[in-house]
Order: sequence, then structure tokens, then C-alpha cells
Amino acid sequence: QVQLVESGGGLVQTGGSLRLSCVASGKIFSINHISWDRQAPGSQREFVAGFTTSGVTKYSDSVKGRFTISSDAAKKTVYLQMNDLKPEDTGVYYCDTFLYGPSGRVDYWGQGTQVTVSS
Repeated sequence: QVQLVESGGGLVQTGGSLRLSCVASGKIFSINHISWDRQAPGSQREFVAGFTTSGVTKYSDSVKGRFTISSDAAKKTVYLQMNDLKPEDTGVYYCDTFLYGPSGRVDYWGQGTQVTVSS
């Protein structure tokens, strides 16, 4: 079984920074299969940052240049450094991953960490 635990959220003013952490436990396929999503109030969950299969980072257009995803495979931890935060970055941030089992792909999410950016 896979468990993901996010931390690092909080309340910050516009232009501020936060660093989120996602610690994985259990059997994960690859640290590169852990990505960050977010969900704003009243909106659908959206992709924020992750890795390609070759380990290259990728970002949504809305955070490109401001957010940086990184990983520490030895610690099974993925980070999301968020700089120059804007009110539209407010939401619950989740890390997620997936495994392939006998029944196909199984997705896992953490409990999320709240990020609130005040204007």
C-alpha cells in the first residue's frame, strides 16, 4: 500500500513563498511518478507540477517560472517550492502517484495541505 503525506501549507501574502513536502511510504513505482495537483474552492483539481518518465520537470502554464518541483529519492520525498505566490494559487495542494496492479492502474493521493494567499 502507498501512503502520501503532504505538509508545508499555510497562509502567506501575495508575493510570498512556501515549500511543500510530500513524503511517500510503502512501495512506489518511481519517485518520478509523484506529482502535485491543486484544487481551488469550487473548481476541479488541476495539475501543477510533475516529472516526465525521463525525470524532466514539467509545470502548468500558470505556475511556470514561479514553482519548482524537486525530489529526494533516498527520502522518498517530493518538494514543491512556490515563489511569488498569487491569490489564484490558493487551494488545497495534493501529491499523487500511481501503481499498476493486476486490475490496472491504481491512483493514490495524500490528504492535502491548504495554501492560502492573501491579497
